Amino acid sequence: MPKLNIGLIGCGFMGRAHTNAYKRVMDFFPELKYEPVLKAVCSRDETATKQFASQWGYQTRETDWRRLVERPDIDAVDICVPNKLHKEIALAVAANGKIVLCEKPLAMNSTEGEEMVAAVDKAGVPNMVWYNYRRIPAVSLAKTLVDEGKLGQQIYHYRANFLQDWTISPEVPQGGHGTWRLEAQAAGSGVTGDLLAHCIDTAIWLNGPIRDVSAMTETFVKERKHAESGLVQPVGIDDACAFLCHFANGSLGLFESTRFARGHKALYTFEMNGRDASVRWDLHDLHRLEYFDHRDEGRLRGWRSIHVTDHGGGHPYMDKWWVPGLLIGYEHSFVHQCADFLATLERGEPCAPTFCDALQTQRVCDAVLKSAKTRRWVEV
Repeated sequence: MPKLNIGLIGCGFMGRAHTNAYKRVMDFFPELKYEPVLKAVCSRDETATKQFASQWGYQTRETDWRRLVERPDIDAVDICVPNKLHKEIALAVAANGKIVLCEKPLAMNSTEGEEMVAAVDKAGVPNMVWYNYRRIPAVSLAKTLVDEGKLGQQIYHYRANFLQDWTISPEVPQGGHGTWRLEAQAAGSGVTGDLLAHCIDTAIWLNGPIRDVSAMTETFVKERKHAESGLVQPVGIDDACAFLCHFANGSLGLFESTRFARGHKALYTFEMNGRDASVRWDLHDLHRLEYFDHRDEGRLRGWRSIHVTDHGGGHPYMDKWWVPGLLIGYEHSFVHQCADFLATLERGEPCAPTFCDALQTQRVCDAVLKSAKTRRWVEV
């Protein structure tokens, strides 16, 4: 069995999620040809890197990502660092002819994203962006229903939100290891690039391209102390964002995201309304897909709750896990994405979302921010 030596850059939350996927994928997808090997992990903090390598089983460690990228024993580099570093690292990985995997969003903006797409295309290296919610079985089932035309010939509405509440306190700092997403120089944007990017990727995957947007953003806490310098500085990211859009298929879209929705830790929902049927999904109940079909007999017509855990009923990925009725969770979406990537690598095919796919989401994010700034409709 060919080994695929993984070099992970970044040992935070996403580094853990990706590493868990590499460790579990062969246990549940034993038919895969390529076996991930935890060859090296890298971060600037030597103590943290040593502890991460020991806990998760990486063979070696680095404190300079350039050394990791240039190592001949590394086949694939996984980028799990703040957004501001995505482009530089990805360009170096591509120049070294290695597989490049990148946490979302693709880049700080579309200009950077275009450079990254051009680099991987020129180098001809496999690439993927970790928009993991596509691989939750209930969401994958929604995709199947849409592709089969179950919702009807016309889609009318797509609506999504992603609500959190962890930055309401003005005492939460910006910058640094744990709160870099609140610093514009590190993240590029706030909830738009962090939370709405997930909603947008799923929407494009399910409902097709977004044509134009009209958005509004707000920064509720105007100044925060910087976690590293201790200086109180202006906040440059968006705490909340909402936008309207037109999809290319003629449907209307409504999106909202905020980190100021008290009582919500990670409420991600979407709903699609077609001529004949509708689907809706909720991350807090991630194993269920709600489905309404107007073609049902009138006296029985109503929303049905599909428990997406069956093996023989065409429920995506579930035949790899437990017996029907038993649940899987958030972390399994990364295992599924890892398995899909390894399978497409064996077949010599791209694994969506590629850098090119993720660039489409980046362009929508840029249009959203531009619309909010100009208070005008903006074409994507």
